[in-house]
Amino acid sequence: QVQLVESGGGLVQAGGSLRLSCAASGSIFSITTMGWYRQAPGNQRELVADITSGASPNYADSVKGRFTISRDNGRNTVYLQMNSLKPEDTAVYYCNVIYHAHGTYWGQGTQVTVSS
Repeated sequence: QVQLVESGGGLVQAGGSLRLSCAASGSIFSITTMGWYRQAPGNQRELVADITSGASPNYADSVKGRFTISRDNGRNTVYLQMNSLKPEDTAVYYCNVIYHAHGTYWGQGTQVTVSS
């Protein structure tokens, strides 16, 4: 079965940096898109960034210029480098992986808290 293991969340002061990672395993199918979503209390889950198998990234306007998404296809791992963090970036961050002909999967979520 598919398993997504996230790491890298935590508490950081405004202006600081964090790096999230998510490793996918358990499927023989190829991965098309990998991405990160976030959900703050009282808000809907929203896309932060995603990246295709051809390494074409897509970012939410709110994080452009501050966050960088990348992936290691050999390790089935996606990363999110978050710089210049703001209190409004505080949320639970979820990894999302889309497999070719095998569906979409979510990680368990990792908390990111940015203090002012």
